[in-house]
Amino acid sequence: MSPLTYTDAVGGALERLRGVGFEHGPRFVNHAPMAAEALAYMGYADDVPRWVDRNLRTHTYHEVPDARWAIDPADPDDWRSALGDFSRVADWTALFERELALAPWPEVLARWWPRLLPGMSGVLTHGVIRTAHAVRAISRAGEKNLAYRRELAQGLGYWAARYASHTHGIRPGDEYPGTGEGEEYPRTADTDSAAAALDGLVAEYAGIYASAPQRHPVPLIHSITGPAAVRLVVEHLPAAQRRPSYLVARDVSASMLDWFSTTPVTPNPVGLSGVPDLGEVFATAVAIGDEHAIKLAEVAVRHQALAPDPRLAAAARAANQGLARFRR
Repeated sequence: MSPLTYTDAVGGALERLRGVGFEHGPRFVNHAPMAAEALAYMGYADDVPRWVDRNLRTHTYHEVPDARWAIDPADPDDWRSALGDFSRVADWTALFERELALAPWPEVLARWWPRLLPGMSGVLTHGVIRTAHAVRAISRAGEKNLAYRRELAQGLGYWAARYASHTHGIRPGDEYPGTGEGEEYPRTADTDSAAAALDGLVAEYAGIYASAPQRHPVPLIHSITGPAAVRLVVEHLPAAQRRPSYLVARDVSASMLDWFSTTPVTPNPVGLSGVPDLGEVFATAVAIGDEHAIKLAEVAVRHQALAPDPRLAAAARAANQGLARFRR
């Protein structure tokens, strides 16, 4: 049998996961589409079917709430009232399926990204993370592929239905207001300052994750994978949306640090000695099988290629060590 390609593996996984619920247990998120895409992207396409088998065998996903009524994208009062209402997730998904059938996906993304961005913190950023994996998939495979287009609609729909803003003083769906003169990027020589700022943010929180005391290894992972998801999408956004995207990602990661660290954090510097090989770190994550380990290791590999930093590998190794305990 010939090895699976990225498109074969991801497309096959999405077809098998079609209709599977968004959550299981007490609001645990369905990571299967995201982890499957990350595995295929990392060259582990042949492992995707087996990983999906195990995920479906070990998780009982909740039924998707029935559709209620159509959301009107031209009526701000109508769609705003449905933000953050998980009972409307099928309505949101249907809205984005219609939108993506009528316009190119970058156009739909650019229209809705600033509306959803202030609600990035909902369900620990999983709406934006699922959207980002879908964006990478559709940008590689093309929007004519219905499974990929449907997955982007699922990501955006879940984000909208679990919209939750930690930013005070704005209405749901308002564009993030923190774009005044007092809000600046870190100064870099990179021509794309939003991308460079996000690279720095991911590395910063990787260092924090690798050294901060935590009650559980999972929650604070999203202070890394959240901004990494924004980084994955930012190159597809209009220029005017890139800076606010970094600012929101920065604020969300800072909020997560407040929520999930057990003590005030003074990150220990990660030296160059003893930094693990990232190929081995990702292989270990695959062997563990945990979706969070896989996704964080993929982020570490991807960002090491963008902006090398030893904190990336240190964070992925720390997650592997913490999560391996739950897979014994």
